[in-house]
Amino acid sequence: MAKKSKDARIQVILECTEHKNSGMPGTSRYITTKNKKNTPDRMELKKFNRILNKVTVHKEIK
Repeated sequence: MAKKSKDARIQVILECTEHKNSGMPGTSRYITTKNKKNTPDRMELKKFNRILNKVTVHKEIK
């Protein structure tokens, strides 16, 4: 059985920036994983926002 090295992958939460600024109730969040060695800075992805019903930019929080 192969040895498991230090966990390079961590779980991150992505939150919609456009929805947060709009003032509408609710939030659009996605949970994903990233390799902290390859991407040490915060992630920014385009994801679908179900409440606004369009694709928006989601940024990593915390």
